[in-house]
Amino acid sequence: MNFWEKITGSDMTKEMKNFESRAKKLPSDYQAAWEKVKANLWSYSDFTGRNLMPILDGVLGLFEETAAEGQSVKEVLGDDIKGFCSALAGEEEAKSYRDKWRKQLNSNIAKKLGK
Repeated sequence: MNFWEKITGSDMTKEMKNFESRAKKLPSDYQAAWEKVKANLWSYSDFTGRNLMPILDGVLGLFEETAAEGQSVKEVLGDDIKGFCSALAGEEEAKSYRDKWRKQLNSNIAKKLGK
C-alpha cells in the first residue's frame, strides 16, 4: 500500500469490494448475517476503519467455510449477532476512537491530579 492509497482510503475501498463480491456468493441467510455483522462492527472501528479489515476478512472466511459445510448461519452465530460482534471485536482488541479518547482524557486528568 502506497502513501496515496493510505491517505485516500482507496485500498480499503478495493478490499471492501472484494469482501462484497465474496459475500454475494454465499447463501441468502449468510448474506443477511453479513450485513448485520458489518453494521454492528463499525461501532468498534478506529478513525479510519482499517482495524476492522482483518476482522471482517476473518468473519467472511468463517461464513464461507461453514456455508460450504452446509451449516446454517444460526448454528454458526446463534441468535445474538450483536454479542458475537462485541466478543469478536474484544478478542481482536479493536479499539474505537472513543476508547482512545477516553484513555487520553483519563491520562490527562491523572496528570492534573498529580498521580
